[in-house]
Amino acid sequence: QLQLVQSGGGLVQLGESLRLSCAASGFTSGYYDIGWFRQAPGKEREEVSCISSSSGTTNYAESVKGRFTISRDNAKNTVYLSMNSLEPEDTAVYYCAARAGFFRRCALEVYEYNYWGQGTQVTVSS
Repeated sequence: QLQLVQSGGGLVQLGESLRLSCAASGFTSGYYDIGWFRQAPGKEREEVSCISSSSGTTNYAESVKGRFTISRDNAKNTVYLSMNSLEPEDTAVYYCAARAGFFRRCALEVYEYNYWGQGTQVTVSS
């Protein structure tokens, strides 16, 4: 059973940076893509970014392109989301999620993912 444990997050000022981590365990073979999603109060969960384990390709939501970077350390089974130039609109609970299997490209759709981290709060004040 694949498990995801998140760390990072917190309260920052406008324009500052944060890095979120998502450590995977319990999946000793095969491929799994990682996606990052976020959910603000009163809103639906939305895509942020994803990274493919087979190709290393990445994808980003338009709202975070150029500010957020997703990366993967396979030796540590950990995926990072580096967030720069944070804005109050980025305030949300952030979730990482895993999609087991071999895919040419990672997916930015919530329904594609089977395993979810516990979520971590990111708050950006102005």
